[in-house]
Amino acid sequence: MNYLFAPVATVSLPVAGTSDQFPVRRVYCVGRNYAAHAREMGFDPDREPPFFFCKPNDPESVVPVAAGETVTIPYPAQTSNYHYEIELVVAIGKGGKNIAVEDAINHIFGYAVGLDMTRRDLQMKMREMGRPWEVGKAFDYSAPIGVLSARDRVGEITRGEIVLTVDGETRQKSDLTHLIWSVSETIANLSTLFELQPGDLIFTGTPEGVGAVERGQTMVARVDGLAPITVKVD
Repeated sequence: MNYLFAPVATVSLPVAGTSDQFPVRRVYCVGRNYAAHAREMGFDPDREPPFFFCKPNDPESVVPVAAGETVTIPYPAQTSNYHYEIELVVAIGKGGKNIAVEDAINHIFGYAVGLDMTRRDLQMKMREMGRPWEVGKAFDYSAPIGVLSARDRVGEITRGEIVLTVDGETRQKSDLTHLIWSVSETIANLSTLFELQPGDLIFTGTPEGVGAVERGQTMVARVDGLAPITVKVD
């Protein structure tokens, strides 16, 4: 087959303790999945059905961060309110649709630490106008993600501290037990909307404390039991 130009390369994430790479198929994100974060964004944290949005899966958007590495990403255009959001990322290793909550664990390949970077001013403007969020969420370098830890090595992750610092100052700090919808519930719900496939990633939501990051600042994001990531804004 003769393509008019070179197809976009598949972006992949390293798998801890191996030379394997996890090829990324789709990137799903669940919104407002911590009660305190829902409140700080001006919403009632009652347990309504989760809602989802997507980020691109290309090399310009998903930014793999190797263990011990500091990755530099550019401050994006058209924003003056660039926000960090630390999240637990779940990697799907077995596809399916209409997955039962009790079976969801069997569809998880592993876990990683991720940042759902957000052009907050653009997101809020689109929300007020009743328009999609893409310009606020789905831009270049918007999804730094760390090394994947396979579930068969680290077990099921349902609890543990989730923390983000900026230049050494703690900005976000919570525990995975504060998720409104658990990882298994999120997978089950998402699989009623899309048939999940190996290679899918799910950002599971961010805790309270989201805020702006400026040029020259460095974020360190960590979840207990997983490789932390260090990301600097240029």
